[in-house]
Amino acid sequence: MKHITVVRVYLTESEKCLKKLLIYLHDESQVSGVTVLRGITGFGHSGKIHTANLLDLSLDLPIIVEFFDNPEKITTIISHIQNIIELNHIVHWQASLIDKNQ
Repeated sequence: MKHITVVRVYLTESEKCLKKLLIYLHDESQVSGVTVLRGITGFGHSGKIHTANLLDLSLDLPIIVEFFDNPEKITTIISHIQNIIELNHIVHWQASLIDKNQ
């Protein structure tokens, strides 16, 4: 079992920083794993509900980018992404990784 830090970054489609974030996470920091989730409904600090439906397809849906790696590396990554991209919400927590391939 390996101790890791999991990070969840909350974005919206309108922020247009997903590609830049993914390039950094993949090419520069080479984190252990990344998953991008596109929400079907959500609201943030403003309270405005963004939703996907057939009649009114919003182009400002919530996006969650989740990734993990060792705690020391994650500390550096979070510091760096806060400098290159203006992000409103970053959440992180400690976890244990059970990897059958190791």
